[in-house]
Amino acid sequence: MSGADGPAAVAPALRPATVDDVPAVLAFWRLAAEDRHRPADTAAALGALLARDPDALILAWAGAELVGTVIAGWDGWRCRLYRLAVAPGYRGRGLARTLVEAAEQRFRAFGGTRVDALVLDDNTLAEPAWRAFGYEPRPEWAPWSRSLSTD
Repeated sequence: MSGADGPAAVAPALRPATVDDVPAVLAFWRLAAEDRHRPADTAAALGALLARDPDALILAWAGAELVGTVIAGWDGWRCRLYRLAVAPGYRGRGLARTLVEAAEQRFRAFGGTRVDALVLDDNTLAEPAWRAFGYEPRPEWAPWSRSLSTD
């Protein structure tokens, strides 16, 4: 449902995820997140994140419906944003900005001075939003990665 009586009619509430939210988050990401070029998310990995940093995964709920997520990762030195995702019916309404601002506030409380967002190069849907939030690609460096799986 969308329009005047749809998603815009309910102002989403933000809160940290709990272990009980893990199945809903995994289902939500299959619907609303960009998953190309990345390993599948698992309940075990999300459980480990929440055990290490219970406030890192910020959720947006419209009543009983999960409509947005962002992971605000802080390692004690650097701030990183991951898994910003908004339900299709809520896009273009400011929810992504609200989630990013909540994450940035979390980082400021830790004393963070710069935040990096991990955005897939071919995620053209996300690029305009990140630019509107004041983020830009860093031409002087790019993430390098290696899989730790034994498969």
